Amino acid sequence: MADRIDEIIKKHLNVQRDSLLPLLQDIQNDQGYLSEESITRIAASLGLSASQVYGVATFYDQFRFEPRGRFHIQICHGTACHINNSARIIQEAERLLKIKPGQTTRDGTFSLEIVNCMGACGLSPVMAINDSYYHGIAAEDLKEIIENCKVKISRL
Repeated sequence: MADRIDEIIKKHLNVQRDSLLPLLQDIQNDQGYLSEESITRIAASLGLSASQVYGVATFYDQFRFEPRGRFHIQICHGTACHINNSARIIQEAERLLKIKPGQTTRDGTFSLEIVNCMGACGLSPVMAINDSYYHGIAAEDLKEIIENCKVKISRL
């Protein structure tokens, strides 16, 4: 992994501080998240402290510091979804998965993210798991949806 991180850093010729965001994006695109190791290597290449790089990365919602689960669950909490009980769906997902938004289950199977809008307000509330979308769902539907994901894993 370290070699791969170094390769990405080298692609940003004459790496300077103004290259930080594209560099963070490229590493996250490649690795799936920003590891402690990647933050340290980026900091060293730019002559910054790791806390400075981490501070910039935490400012932007796009960066993750934990790997996503095999099944990445995104629940919309935009206005239309909120009005149609997305808060209850979020609570139920937290209860069933025993994680909070931004976390991944210990076994790496599920991760949970709350998003501001999925662009399907007329179908609210909306949730996505990887590339599959669910609309008009209720909190009671989550148990079956999650169980179906687990069944897919057992078939592999």
